[in-house]
Amino acid sequence: MATLETAPAHEAEHEHAEHQHLGFWRQYVFSTDHKVIGIQYAVTGLLFLLFGFGLVTLMRWQLAYPGRALPWLGKLLGDTRMPGGAMLPEFYNQLGAMHGTIMVFMGVVPLAVGGFGNFVLPLQIGAPDMAFPKINMASYWSYFLGGMTMLASFFVPGGAAQSGWTSYAPLSVIAGQGQTMWLFGMIFLITSSLLGSINFIVTTIQLRANGLSFFRLPFFVWSQLVTSFLLLLAFPPLEAAGVMQLMDRLGGSSFFMPSGLVVSGQVAAYTGGGNPLLWQHLFWFLAHPEVYVLILPAFGIVSEVIANNTRKPLWGYKIMVYSLWFLCFMSFIVWAHHMFFTGMGTTMATFFQTTTMIISIPSVVILSALFLSLWGGSIRFSTPMLFALAFLPMFGIGGLTGLPLGLSAADIPLHDTYYVIGHFHYVVAPGTIFALFAGIYHWFPKATGRKMSERLGKLHFWPSLIFINGIFMPMFILGLAGVSRRLYDGGASYDFAKPVLHWNVFMSISAWGLALAQIPFIINFFMSIKRGEKVGQNPWEATTLEWAAPSPPPHGNFTTAPVAYRGPYEYSVPGHPTDFTPQFLSAQQQATS
Repeated sequence: MATLETAPAHEAEHEHAEHQHLGFWRQYVFSTDHKVIGIQYAVTGLLFLLFGFGLVTLMRWQLAYPGRALPWLGKLLGDTRMPGGAMLPEFYNQLGAMHGTIMVFMGVVPLAVGGFGNFVLPLQIGAPDMAFPKINMASYWSYFLGGMTMLASFFVPGGAAQSGWTSYAPLSVIAGQGQTMWLFGMIFLITSSLLGSINFIVTTIQLRANGLSFFRLPFFVWSQLVTSFLLLLAFPPLEAAGVMQLMDRLGGSSFFMPSGLVVSGQVAAYTGGGNPLLWQHLFWFLAHPEVYVLILPAFGIVSEVIANNTRKPLWGYKIMVYSLWFLCFMSFIVWAHHMFFTGMGTTMATFFQTTTMIISIPSVVILSALFLSLWGGSIRFSTPMLFALAFLPMFGIGGLTGLPLGLSAADIPLHDTYYVIGHFHYVVAPGTIFALFAGIYHWFPKATGRKMSERLGKLHFWPSLIFINGIFMPMFILGLAGVSRRLYDGGASYDFAKPVLHWNVFMSISAWGLALAQIPFIINFFMSIKRGEKVGQNPWEATTLEWAAPSPPPHGNFTTAPVAYRGPYEYSVPGHPTDFTPQFLSAQQQATS
């Protein structure tokens, strides 16, 4: 096992002094310090999440009140998008496509992996930085360029991409300029993820502290390591597909364009005999592992918060780790359950139904272990714990509602209905995003040296929990009634949908309520940076290595290189004077502390 050697004191002092002399741009903008880069990822990701959520609040107006002019804001958006304040179908499609793209590729994944992974992982393994600091910086700026390219697409003629967040060919190939911007943006975003994943893998394997064997790693580190392998293996096919679609659009090739395609009454000049289903295979080969890229870091965050706030070890730590690796392997052989509608034969459909049922098992194992970890615990209902506890049933609902979609007999009537939207959003919104909020409240003291307000935190949590269920639970009702997703009028043009359309108003009001519920978080976040309660290096009385560093950690993270003397979750050990035994304290230090 690679180990981290303690640098001589004069060398550490020299490095710290050299870092202090860096100018503002090198220290805070083009920084190579993993903590600054993690904060850059986190703040940028939160801003993109806010913007992406803003797009969906516009969509919810159109779904609740189809064709009705939006007061004030509708006129500001201009006649090319909302003439007279009423939304055009093309603009609705842009909002839908960009909402999905922004929330997944520019919000949740960069925050979960780039933000929490960069800031916390090196601290939890006792490393002074990432293995490749300059590659780390390049990863963030590639992500930033990709995000800016996506946002700029709203201002090109014809507006942003409007072929859905999946960008299915052939529709996406014949779409306007915004789709070209979408493809260039995706290439930047994928490159960012590939650079980051290589860095996480090498850092975790090579820069662990003395004594930190693999089964002494916190579960959060395992989740980030497995996620990095998913990104490294699943993203290259989509990057290749993006380049191929660009060639179809700009170079006259026909990877995804079939011969004889009729567009607006005219036969399109594509003669290469391309296959639109090829895009679906390449996209979903990434996009199903991407679901686990979204959820595995959330498992890691929730595990840390639950262990700390129950004051007991995680139940089944090793089986949870093995389940992560099994999920990683299985996620690459389930992608075609998104494609039962493409006319695949019963043999292939049976194979993908079987693998889909199998992959649910490790998720259930991890979720069950987290529930069992609560049993007999001395639970502290802090704000991070409330978000972590809410994550468990919310993710459970998302997972259970996904099982029918993995069986072709049930998936065919439910495919592309609101049921699918409800299922996916329960996994990602009250699932992953609640876990991310738990992580922000939990590690905010480590990043700033101050705690966020518990009162404002609870004012953020309870309305968010109520309103988020008000948005997504009725989607199952609409989906079971057969109401399709991506309908500009929410289904108002279909008679069979009318008995359930009143839920659209309820869901929209819930969405706007959820937006208001984030105001306490925004106030709390910025106010606590300067006015929050000052804390020491281990305010939560936690056990993992990051709490051995000062709060906030200096350049190089630790005043002396930490050593791991035991496993990550030594809570409530019989005979010990305190209910926590940190990894970084020897038995002698523990006795004298």
